[in-house]
Amino acid sequence: MKLLFFLLFLLQVFRPALSRCFCQVTGDLDDCACDVETIDRFNNNQLFNKLQTLLESDYFRFYKVNLNKACPFWTVRSHCGLRDCAVKPCSDNEVPEGIRSSSHNKYSAEANEQPDECEQAEHLGAVDVSLSNETREALLKWSKHDDEAQRFCVVDDEASPDSQYVDLLLNPERFTGYKGPEAWQIWNSIYEENCFKPFSIKRPLIPNSYQSSSGSEARSFYSWLEGQCVEKRAFYRLISGLHASINIHLSARYLLDDSWFHRKWGHNVSEFRQRFDSELTSDEGPKRLRNLYFLYLIELRALAKALPFFQQPSFKLYTGRPEEDHKHKQLLLDILQLARSFPLHFDETSLFAGNEKEAAKLKEDVRLAFLNISRIMDCVGCFKCRLWGKLQTQGLGTALKILFSAQQIEALPKSSNQRPSFQLSRQEIVSLLNAFGRISTSVRELENFRSLLAEER
Repeated sequence: MKLLFFLLFLLQVFRPALSRCFCQVTGDLDDCACDVETIDRFNNNQLFNKLQTLLESDYFRFYKVNLNKACPFWTVRSHCGLRDCAVKPCSDNEVPEGIRSSSHNKYSAEANEQPDECEQAEHLGAVDVSLSNETREALLKWSKHDDEAQRFCVVDDEASPDSQYVDLLLNPERFTGYKGPEAWQIWNSIYEENCFKPFSIKRPLIPNSYQSSSGSEARSFYSWLEGQCVEKRAFYRLISGLHASINIHLSARYLLDDSWFHRKWGHNVSEFRQRFDSELTSDEGPKRLRNLYFLYLIELRALAKALPFFQQPSFKLYTGRPEEDHKHKQLLLDILQLARSFPLHFDETSLFAGNEKEAAKLKEDVRLAFLNISRIMDCVGCFKCRLWGKLQTQGLGTALKILFSAQQIEALPKSSNQRPSFQLSRQEIVSLLNAFGRISTSVRELENFRSLLAEER
């Protein structure tokens, strides 16, 4: 009998790494009517290449962000001094003039057309209904308040002198060397203070280390999680999926060789295993990869739901280059139509159902929790990590805003003369598509890691 147990132990220890990382990353996803394999085929064969082409366009590669905000929760002792943590902002002449323009009407073709003589005559004979400057300012404040009440994340003030344009293609998300207690403090604060978890329930991995906690703590955690409402389970899985996606990017674009004359970035299989191998993470790694697919479904559903907003004739991907703008808007619509055609969408109507008053309170609790997480991004010491953290939390926050604004999107006015009850800023649009681009890339990279791990067998 002892010999049998020993042999079983050896089989477990020497299982191929491919099996240890991916054996559980298959089949149906929790709280969904979808499976991993359907997402892999859809993303890798149909959507990925089109999305990457769109994200390389000028409209989506330039992102305006304030990387100089102070951390609102604790004192950040120092910023990362590693060269790969630095972010190079754009000079004015590097950003297309159409993007730099501050005109709020630049997306509207109708707004740029002059009224004909009949309209001018009608206006001359009409009652003066112009608004005073004070009234206009008050209306703008009300509009801003209404918009912020819908948001799930902090949006940087683009008019701030500290906000600068960054070329995302020249500042890619990859391994920077930023790690240690300060990096762990970010994720600990997110999980421990903003995921509705009581402090008495311990997460499966001990903070500040890769060491696993006891099996009983892991069982207690998942027993607690499964006892929560679907909304709180979904919230945790979104954050876990985002964390997994970031770790995949760091493993896929790792600094493999650093010399005076040559720097080589590529896939680090050992780093990937350290983060996702079931044995090295006490079975946590595969669960996190499954949560990545859950996050993919949520953001994909948001893109599908947002299609009517982007179909409005008045909406332009405005850079000041009409032919390119038209081509890229058509590509965007093609991608959104493709997203809508996905056969096994997440059903967001299962969230915040039931008692109207309780559902409204729960939704607000979730909104405020995610809003808080977006503020934590200003505490990240590595500027490149801060850039991509802010963009991806804003993108996910925008996706949540879309999912829970279905009525406003369906009620979008047919005429440009009416003010829509649902709006997205350029900053939200750029973050939404780029954030999904990161998730899509993670799913694609898993295919690459499967192949690399299979070669080790």
